[in-house]
This record gives sequence, C-alpha cells and structure tokens, in this order.
Amino acid sequence: MAGKILVVGATGNVGAPLVAELVAKGEKVKAATREGKPVKGAESVAFDLSKPGTYEKALEGVDRMYLLVPAGHVDVINLTKPLIAAAAARKIKVVLQTAWGVDADDNIPFRQVELALIKSGTPYAIVRPNWFADNFHNYWGHGVKAGVIAVPAAEGKSAFIDVRDIAASAATLLTTTTHDGKAYNLTGPQALSYAEAADIISKGIGKKVEYLPIDDATFVKNLTSAGVPADYANFLAMIFHPVREGWTAAVTADVKTLTGKEPRSLATYVKDNAKALS
Repeated sequence: MAGKILVVGATGNVGAPLVAELVAKGEKVKAATREGKPVKGAESVAFDLSKPGTYEKALEGVDRMYLLVPAGHVDVINLTKPLIAAAAARKIKVVLQTAWGVDADDNIPFRQVELALIKSGTPYAIVRPNWFADNFHNYWGHGVKAGVIAVPAAEGKSAFIDVRDIAASAATLLTTTTHDGKAYNLTGPQALSYAEAADIISKGIGKKVEYLPIDDATFVKNLTSAGVPADYANFLAMIFHPVREGWTAAVTADVKTLTGKEPRSLATYVKDNAKALS
C-alpha cells in the first residue's frame, strides 16, 4: 500500500494546486505549513524547514515528498540539506523544485541543493520552472494594479509558466516512477518580453498596464523601500541578468511530456486571474 505524500509549502503558489491535483488522483496527502493550517482533502501538519525538530511528525507515514527551494532565503543549501538527509535516511522519494537554468553552473546555490539530493541516494526527480506567470499578481501585483510593471529585464524574454502546469508536472513525478532520476525544464508555450506581457495583461483586464525597464539599483531601492531585506532584494535583481541575456527565452515540451497537455498561455493565465490582476 502506497504511503502518504508530504507537500512542503502546501498553501503556496505551487503547493496549493499540487495538493488539489494529488487529492483528485486519490492520493493521501500531508499538507505541511508552518502553522499546520487546514487544507481541504489533506492531513495538515505543522512543519518548519528551519526547525529539524518538526521533521519527524511531518515525515511519519510518508514515502514521497515535494520540496521547493524556498523564496526569501539566501543560504538555501544549509536550509534544505537537513530535510534531504532525513528523507534519504527513510528512502523517501523527493520531487525537488528549483529554478530555470540553475544547472548552468554547479556553484549556483540552487544547483548545489540539486546535487545534494542526487548524491543522497534517495529516489528523486527535479523540476526547474521558468519565471512564473503568477508573479504578475503576486510579486508584481502592486505595480500591475498601479498600471506599471517596473523590473530590470530590459528587452529580455521569458517563457512564463502558469503555476498550475508546474503543479500538474510535479503531480506526475510524485505518482509515477517513469521519470525518476531525471530533471525537467518547465516553460510556458511562448517567450514574451515584459512589454508584450504588459500588453496581454492590459487587453485581458481592460486597463492599461505599461512596462517600465529600470536598472538594478532602482529595482533594489524599490524593494527595500517596500520592506524586502537588502540581501534578498539584491538576489532578486541578480536573477534578472539571465533574462536580459536571453537565457530564459527558450521553450521546452517538458510540461506536455509530463502531463500530456500543452502548457497554458499567458493570455489564459490573465483570463483566469483577471480579478487578482485588476
């Protein structure tokens, strides 16, 4: 009899639709959040990645786990290694979410988390999503509502991916063994500049949204003024460098490979999230 699936960050951008996908598939899910919030269809458990004392209860009865390298942290290696070790000791399969392009250099912290998992000896699979379409109503939501998306992307393009497609891809990896030991680079169906994205959003919500390209220093200043810690603001600025260089413009078929469906377009994302964007 299959064990339970632990979803870390179960109420997050990817975690919430992932729990729903797994429950719909008939899986027994443990939904891990810091407060142990109730999650429909799942068993809730209080869990804090930075507190190994919370691991035992969360991992009890679990044979598969979804783990994303969390946002908002610079030292992701030391943050995630204890949980990877705990999973490996129990031979729990780990589906790890990192980020697009981290395999370009083994010195990249997210890549070092991948390598720690690979070397752990436990079954695994990895997803590396491109930039989230959902950033437009999360990270950049305030700007979108004010009519301006101000980021240091220059004219660079990204193949924005809907979090629902990330969740569906992760669900496949968690419920099959076909893709074990592999990594998948997830994208939306089309690479778009932020100006093109702003135009699609404008048409979708019936309100003008413009793209304002800014430099890194202005971007960091805007974030820190809004309360974002300086080290993380600088990290966010740094990850726009690949966008400006054109490295995030590639489109893959990996979502269809894993889900059997084409990934959602940005226009579909806008239509389905018009209320949050307006």
